[in-house]
Amino acid sequence: MKVIVIDAQGGGMGKQLIEQLKRVLPQQKLIAVGTNALATAAMLRAGADQGATGENAIRVCAAQADLILGPMGIVLCDAMLGEITAEMALAIGRSPAHKILVPVSRCQVTVAGVPAMTMAEAIDAAVQEAAALIRGAE
Repeated sequence: MKVIVIDAQGGGMGKQLIEQLKRVLPQQKLIAVGTNALATAAMLRAGADQGATGENAIRVCAAQADLILGPMGIVLCDAMLGEITAEMALAIGRSPAHKILVPVSRCQVTVAGVPAMTMAEAIDAAVQEAAALIRGAE
């Protein structure tokens, strides 16, 4: 299964997702795709097997992915202080990959019906969902 983790800004959430996924599924290949070099570098340091940066990398990787993980903002144009371009959001949204989005009440978006969670709890939930999907695909 081709799994990509997308993040922006400093790559902190992507870093945590990769660290936990590698702990749960150490053999799973993970590709880090950042909107900027700082985010990509943080995810590579966390254990990603490959990394790429920028709008075109997001378009190409999203089209080829089986599973995409990242903060909810990756599907919102102009989110994450403007780092998510319309093309990025469109490429991720159109991707046939299953998407696991970590809910965060930022980017002027609240997900109704989702209980308040800490970032750590939301990341744990995302990793559990990803592990179940990956194991089910094997």
